[in-house]
Amino acid sequence: MNASNKIAGGDTTISADKSARDISILVEDGEAVALRLGNRGPVRYNSSGEIHEDILNAYSEHGFYVFTNLIADDEIEDLRTEMDRVLARAPLSPDSDLDADGNTAIGMDFAQNPFQFAKPLSDPFGGTDALQGRYEVKLAEPEAAADAPDYTVVLVKANPQLMDSCLRLYGHPDLLSIVEAVSGPDFVPFCNNTFVKEPGLGAAVSWHQDGTTHWDSPDLDENTHGFNLMINLYGSNGSNGVWVVPGTHKQGKLDIRAMVRDAGTERIPGAVPLLCD
Repeated sequence: MNASNKIAGGDTTISADKSARDISILVEDGEAVALRLGNRGPVRYNSSGEIHEDILNAYSEHGFYVFTNLIADDEIEDLRTEMDRVLARAPLSPDSDLDADGNTAIGMDFAQNPFQFAKPLSDPFGGTDALQGRYEVKLAEPEAAADAPDYTVVLVKANPQLMDSCLRLYGHPDLLSIVEAVSGPDFVPFCNNTFVKEPGLGAAVSWHQDGTTHWDSPDLDENTHGFNLMINLYGSNGSNGVWVVPGTHKQGKLDIRAMVRDAGTERIPGAVPLLCD
């Protein structure tokens, strides 16, 4: 179970400054715990050329693994450059098909609009029916600066169609080896998107479990709903990144509303941040 831009508070609207002060209380301890879990490091292979068993065991125990220095610096730079280009050519708002320069925005000829918008610092999914209602609780929403735009891009879809660097990333040999180690040799990537979180604007993603379809299956296990590969284009820490509750992937469908209610806060006990340089 995970959430990003995890912001504390009982009010539904709080100042961004107060939010930063509140979350800073948790960050130091959360980061220390995350670094002690033993589920991070470079990709390693065993003598048979398969992903090392220690990595798979740590992934199975905690539900996530942080690979360090997996994507080369020049590949990351290519991804950043192309994403900047895509965002510069994005529509100005959900109802517009023009970019900031007045030209037709990129992707407007796609079968589906590749851009999804939200109000700055909002939680657009929490407490709604989005994606089969997986986002059960709405996070607090800090007030954006007075000069913030009415809308900000929260999600970019169709990434391989928009960016050659992303298409190349899909063929990264280490990533493919990791997927094969978890899912077996017969797999198909079926979803790709980029969450955009610009400073002072980025929308939150509420606590959720990715699976929605097989909770009642008698064969349900920790791998039933597949998994995600997340490539961070910039550093991620306890203040700006995804938080995870380790081990919850083995517990089936959770009552997230009850977890937040019982905790008396959005700060679910045991959560740790994903730390990426």
